[in-house]
Amino acid sequence: MSASENEIVARSLAPDPVEALRDTLSEILAGLVAAGCGPHHLTGMDWESADPAAFHLSRHTVELAYREVFAGFRPPIQLQPGSEPGLTIRARHALPQPLPDIEVDGYPLRELGRQYSPRLQADMTALFRQWSRDGAAFRASHAGLDLAYGPGRFETLDLYRPAGVRRAPIFVFIHGGYWQASDKVQHAQFSQGLLDAGFAVAQPNYGLAPDTPLEASIAQTVAALTFLVREADALGLDPAQLHLSGHSAGAHLAAMALCDPTAPPVASALLLSGLYDLKPLGHLPIGRLLGLDDGERAVRLSPLGQPRRAGTRLGFAVGQGETEAFKRQSAGLAAAWQAPEPLICAGHHFSMLDGLNGGALLDLALRTAGR
Repeated sequence: MSASENEIVARSLAPDPVEALRDTLSEILAGLVAAGCGPHHLTGMDWESADPAAFHLSRHTVELAYREVFAGFRPPIQLQPGSEPGLTIRARHALPQPLPDIEVDGYPLRELGRQYSPRLQADMTALFRQWSRDGAAFRASHAGLDLAYGPGRFETLDLYRPAGVRRAPIFVFIHGGYWQASDKVQHAQFSQGLLDAGFAVAQPNYGLAPDTPLEASIAQTVAALTFLVREADALGLDPAQLHLSGHSAGAHLAAMALCDPTAPPVASALLLSGLYDLKPLGHLPIGRLLGLDDGERAVRLSPLGQPRRAGTRLGFAVGQGETEAFKRQSAGLAAAWQAPEPLICAGHHFSMLDGLNGGALLDLALRTAGR
């Protein structure tokens, strides 16, 4: 990687386009951080390759790899043929500006950004690579169904059914990614514990922000639940045993579905390290990208302060290594909805998901589901 005052250059010789893109974008991000900047400071990128079409953002795997690093922040990108091997990216960025001297929820803005940046807890390039490998291995060894619950590109879900169970209870897991990144295929491996317990596990995708507004992602979550109940007989499922879970942004979507009077009845919900009061995010670049600097909209899209439908057993959990703000988010909604205090489970924001395959978190999922 090389850099000038407002340009960072990164190159990768990895033969696989997705790996080359992960490598170069990770170097660009490191250069931005070293310059005191973030993804929101990007003003443009040039991508040079002997095969530019391999890196076209219309390719799903390429888009996901981009979002793994920069989420929904996307400056103008020019794909160009190049003579050098591999992929070269030249990224231009603006210079950072002083932050306003204000506090939000008791945090100065810089600390607020750190509190709501769970990616600081892990090497995200390595983590997404591992999740992609683990998800692919799980999918290769399990006969899952890839089903469309709606007409949109992202309106699909994977369904894994337990062997020998004729009308299996349904456990729906909504993936996270700050509403802007990741995919169901990178979370398939977290189904094993529930499958072994006799649940059918459904993992929906949803449209990613900012291309898809949060309101639409919430509606897609409700549509996925409605589809599973409507098609339960054909799929060998028990519609009276619908259990809902989500992680991070996925926990927010799950919680909002619990507030939607048009959603089917949910027997239990397990909400994992979610975002339930979106107002603080409106003060951060990621919140402004999502339109949460509109205070009324942030309130309307926050489960905290909204009534939920009665009859759903609730469980909350956060990782021991989480920031104070994430722990407060879960504790606040649990108290407001008169649910047990959140389980503090092993791991940080991402590694806590390993507990779905065994240990205290899986025990909480089964206990909340009435097992």
